Amino acid sequence: QVQLVESGGGLVQAGGSLRLSCAASGRTITTYPMGWFRQAPGKEREFVAAISWSGYSTAHADSVKGRFTISRDNAKNTVYLQMNSLKPEDTAVYYCAAASTPLAPMTRNLSNFDVWGQGTLVTVSS
Repeated sequence: QVQLVESGGGLVQAGGSLRLSCAASGRTITTYPMGWFRQAPGKEREFVAAISWSGYSTAHADSVKGRFTISRDNAKNTVYLQMNSLKPEDTAVYYCAAASTPLAPMTRNLSNFDVWGQGTLVTVSS
């Protein structure tokens, strides 16, 4: 079974940048679509970004498009989320997730992911 560990969260001022990492262990994630989701206090978990298993295709939520970029390094078994121009409304716990089916198409649907990290807190101050 794969384990996912997120890192890179923290406190940043509005307009700043952070880079989140999601390191996988236990098995390779190189053939699995991956995603980033976030959950703000009192809100449901929501889609942020997804990437195909090859890395050639990506998708981003409208709220982060142009500011956030998902990428992966399959040689390192790691997925990244580069976050620029951060806003206070980006404050949330950010989760990395692995899709349940290898070689499947990229997906934004939370229910298609069955392995989740513990999350990393991102706080953006105004």
